[in-house]
Amino acid sequence: MRGRVKAQPELFQIISPESFVPAHHPIRGIKTVVDKLLEDMSAHFNEMYAEAGRPSIPPERILKSRVLMALYSIRSERLLAEQLRYNFLYRWFLDMNLDEEPFDHSIFSKNQQRLEEHGVNELFFGLVVEEARLQGWVSDDHFTVDGTLIDAWASLKSFQLKEGKKDDHDDDPGNPNVDFHGQKRGNATHQSKSDSEARLMRKGKGKEAKLCFAGHALMENRHGLCLDFRITPSVGVTETKAATEMLEDWKLTNQGRGPASVGADKGYHNKEFVGYCRDNGIKPHVAPVAGRKTPGLDGRTTGSMGYQTSQRIRKRVEEIFGWMKSVGGLRQTKYRGVDRNQLWGYMVGASYNLLRMAKLGQSPPGVAAASCN
Repeated sequence: MRGRVKAQPELFQIISPESFVPAHHPIRGIKTVVDKLLEDMSAHFNEMYAEAGRPSIPPERILKSRVLMALYSIRSERLLAEQLRYNFLYRWFLDMNLDEEPFDHSIFSKNQQRLEEHGVNELFFGLVVEEARLQGWVSDDHFTVDGTLIDAWASLKSFQLKEGKKDDHDDDPGNPNVDFHGQKRGNATHQSKSDSEARLMRKGKGKEAKLCFAGHALMENRHGLCLDFRITPSVGVTETKAATEMLEDWKLTNQGRGPASVGADKGYHNKEFVGYCRDNGIKPHVAPVAGRKTPGLDGRTTGSMGYQTSQRIRKRVEEIFGWMKSVGGLRQTKYRGVDRNQLWGYMVGASYNLLRMAKLGQSPPGVAAASCN
């Protein structure tokens, strides 16, 4: 029988935002973990705000909004504020009533500096990693390090001489015609007028040069969770330096005990990284460069079964970068400067881990137990 559209909808209905969220949706597990971690951060939030004055938007809601932006590829705070008017799942995740007015998008900008000063994003990322360790999903013995390039929020037209002047004779000053043919440009003499911390870098021979930042990840090999994520200038901080700093910080949080092995690609086949690993009792499972001899990396290491396993599993770190760029919005930076982009990088890394943990929590117990061995 043909259905009919009601001429006059119901005037009053009793509904709950939770009823619109599927029972087995991963977002339910994510919300449970996030609410628990934010409750643990309550004392830290109290230190951020004065006891008197007008109440602010709850910091818990700001952080949960960041998680939503990463999980659902929401490209801007303005778009999130708009979608909060009609997306019931978002309202449920943020514990908002249906008649509650969404906050203004500018609240994110006002709270950005406060979060940076108190290290909230880094603390939240660390608590997510610690929760994964408590669940037994993190390996303490076998890690992987890798790096990637992240496009900066700046055009090549903005990459001009540091002491140069802008051409005012163009018909369109906002988007001028620029001809760099025959000119030699470099980071020593030129600088982006849009983002002064972005650097000109090319990924390899034959590739085009772009204004970009560098992203560095430390992954554990058991379930591919991201244990640390750093954003640095693409020039001046090498992959090796960033990797050793992440490993040192991990040792501090692990009572001085480092991993048993670290897998890496050919970019880490150098004396500095291999020597650091040997000095700290870590087996350098690094892909060798043909013809290059480095003390500490020879056939005794590359011929072992553990080395072959590390080289196979280390490729999973590309899944972290792939998710961060395609879903988390880190293919191109949302902000200008290393510090502000690092705040967003922590939230994207935490969101990736939360999604992995939610899926692991939904796995059959036998499968989860087997993968931990």
